Amino acid sequence: MKAKLIFQESVFRRLLAGAAVAFAAFAAIGTVAVLWDNPFFIRMTPVGGWEIGLLALLSLLSGFYVAIHRPFCSNKTIGVGGVLGFVGVACPVCNKILLLVFGGELLLAYFEPIRIYVAALGVLIAAWAVFHEWRQWNDAPAV
Repeated sequence: MKAKLIFQESVFRRLLAGAAVAFAAFAAIGTVAVLWDNPFFIRMTPVGGWEIGLLALLSLLSGFYVAIHRPFCSNKTIGVGGVLGFVGVACPVCNKILLLVFGGELLLAYFEPIRIYVAALGVLIAAWAVFHEWRQWNDAPAV
């Protein structure tokens, strides 16, 4: 009975941690990407309707990944998906690293039209990481 209670507390903590990560990721990335007005950052290009939806999906996948992640294993795929998702929803001209590497004209001419695909690729990579982690978690022997 005590082991069952400990297991339930552990599951509750993991779900709580996953929910906290999902909320924090949505709030932090959305604020930095200026998907809504905020006093910290200014966006130079208009926000598309798909950006908030993709950010919400990416945040939920990140939270789910944290909830099921096995701490003794490592998977960098979720990080790649997160970075691609952020680059895809963020303002390309506001990203100083991209701006320094490629220049404003190149970003607006070539990267702006494919941002949705970059963000979608990030979400797909994150979904694959969650699926892979879920499969490994289900296959793990019960302790």
